[in-house]
Amino acid sequence: SLRIHRYFALSRRMMTCPICKKTVAPGDPDFPFCSERCRIIDLGNWATDQYVIPGPELPPQQEEE
Repeated sequence: SLRIHRYFALSRRMMTCPICKKTVAPGDPDFPFCSERCRIIDLGNWATDQYVIPGPELPPQQEEE
């Protein structure tokens, strides 16, 4: 039925907030977060190096004499 189709179409587009795991729709103003609070927590995690994007390993630095 159309009602069931709409339910599954909506549920496939819904996501969960990466911080608190509440359900968030793609059109929400703070998407992919559920609120400004969770957006700020995430920003703080990046600022304090709690999140890291892996990159190529750097060679060890030698001390200059």
